[in-house]
Amino acid sequence: MTRVVDLLHYLLEERGSDLLVKVGSPPCIRRNGRLERTTLDALDPSSIEELANELLPPDKAAEFKARGEVDLAHSVPGLGRFRVNVYRQRGSVSLAIRRVVPGAPAIADLGVPRVVADLAESRDGLVVISGPAASGKTTTAAAMLDHINASQARHIVTIEDPIEVLHADRIAIVSQREVGTDTTDVADAIRRASRQDADVIFASDLPDAGSIREALAAAASGWLVLAVMNTLSATDTVAALVDRFEPHQQAPVRQTLARVLRGVICQRLVDRADARGRVAVVESLVGTQKVRDAIQQASDPAVLERLMTDGDYHGMATFDQALFQLFSDEYVSLDEALERAAHPEDFRIAVQAAGLATLR
Repeated sequence: MTRVVDLLHYLLEERGSDLLVKVGSPPCIRRNGRLERTTLDALDPSSIEELANELLPPDKAAEFKARGEVDLAHSVPGLGRFRVNVYRQRGSVSLAIRRVVPGAPAIADLGVPRVVADLAESRDGLVVISGPAASGKTTTAAAMLDHINASQARHIVTIEDPIEVLHADRIAIVSQREVGTDTTDVADAIRRASRQDADVIFASDLPDAGSIREALAAAASGWLVLAVMNTLSATDTVAALVDRFEPHQQAPVRQTLARVLRGVICQRLVDRADARGRVAVVESLVGTQKVRDAIQQASDPAVLERLMTDGDYHGMATFDQALFQLFSDEYVSLDEALERAAHPEDFRIAVQAAGLATLR
């Protein structure tokens, strides 16, 4: 009989980040971002239900019965902490298990540009870490929080759904609150952080207009707010922060956003040329006066992109500029760079102009 602890041991031994279990297929692990089938035996419906029963405490079991899906945290002494989603598909029970990393990497170890640390050192305002799903946003956000934790005597209050990285107190004090366990609502948790003597507020998601409103209000009131969003580019991030509101509300939101935005870090992961995993390509938008003016005036996204293109002095770069630098430094192959570039033909021309490769 397969037990939960057996699967978790396997996940750690194989150095995977995630484990997927469903009826009719061998369990799969995700390693370096790639999903791989394991050599484990496929489990029948009753075996997976027993695994779910082993994981679910009574309150979560009731929620699963009512809603057909539930999130929970699961800790095993000697193995660590895991995020679990139990859900139904085609009438059977399935599991998605993610390892929660104990602690965060240093920003310097991520290979990201200096602007990431600069934004983490902001005294106030709003910093957004964005990107598509599975782009390393959680790791970068955790590294930024750890940077603050290791260098500043501040109280960091996090609002996470769920908690994925555990932060021990260093120079700072870190209070980690999980949505559904420690608080019921992101917007309310951001609002109440001021009463918890917070200096820094971190939100792992801004799911609606209410949470964005509270994040902007906190940033405007002198707190440093770091937030994660699922968007594809820095300009998309700015647009998303405004577009969540009704049209008649957007003008004042733009004014506040222009005043408080310190920067947007938007990243994607691409394959390394040496086949040793993946590397983050970081697009960066910094809240300079010209950027603030463009946001307030509801300028075309192309205006912000041009400001990023010309903003190297301020640490700004478009996705393709960051990708070109990684290609120049031989971290990324030409084929991978051309496949991932936002503007492949322009990228090809830039490579030829720099004399870095001969292209057909």
